[in-house]
Amino acid sequence: MYLAGVSVRRVEDITEALWGTRVSPSTISKLNQKIYKKLEAWRNEPIEGEFPYVFLDGIVLKRTWAGEVRNVSVLVAIGVEKDGYRRILGVQEGHKEDKSGWSDYLAYLKNHGLKGVQLVVSDACIDLYESIGDYFPEAAWQRCMVHFHRNVANRVPGTKVKEVTRMLKAIYAQESLETAQKKSRDVCQTLRDTKLPKAAELIEEKIDETLTYYRFPVSHWTRIRSNNPLERLMR
Repeated sequence: MYLAGVSVRRVEDITEALWGTRVSPSTISKLNQKIYKKLEAWRNEPIEGEFPYVFLDGIVLKRTWAGEVRNVSVLVAIGVEKDGYRRILGVQEGHKEDKSGWSDYLAYLKNHGLKGVQLVVSDACIDLYESIGDYFPEAAWQRCMVHFHRNVANRVPGTKVKEVTRMLKAIYAQESLETAQKKSRDVCQTLRDTKLPKAAELIEEKIDETLTYYRFPVSHWTRIRSNNPLERLMR
């Protein structure tokens, strides 16, 4: 109940109603301390092995912070090991999704042993993108395809969203980077012909950021072109 956000007072009331015995605040506090010790030990474990693919994102949660309820950013990373298994690399709360927050978080990951990163997958947060270059300069960056779809959809009327989404999917269905780029140019021309210049402009300027996955093994493409693994974890 406590971890689900129920107040200590309500926990007392509910336990008394269910069992006739009140769970005291001190008992809850002692249990929490045990949990926090385990969490802190896990957070400080060294990251062993190499992780070619890393997914990064942040989520905002409401929690008690410094005596009041606040929106708190939680930054999360998932790494994919060479054998293909995913692992949560680290979770850090209290930092905003700005340059300082992402820099601190990436420094935390690197200091704990994160290495071998070839590709970072995330949304188009400019502060995150710049921080990746500071700490993992050899890693390529893949802009999440799903987030990009939403960005494009925001530039077209609601009645055209499905049609434009089908056009975007056709770009990512191509067999090579060259054919995907050619298809994107065709899509841009079609959008201009149908009086959707803002969508065409965004695709023309940013589509290459979403096509980085073509540099990697074809069997990995559908798994590394979006942030879906991390989105599922967040939910």
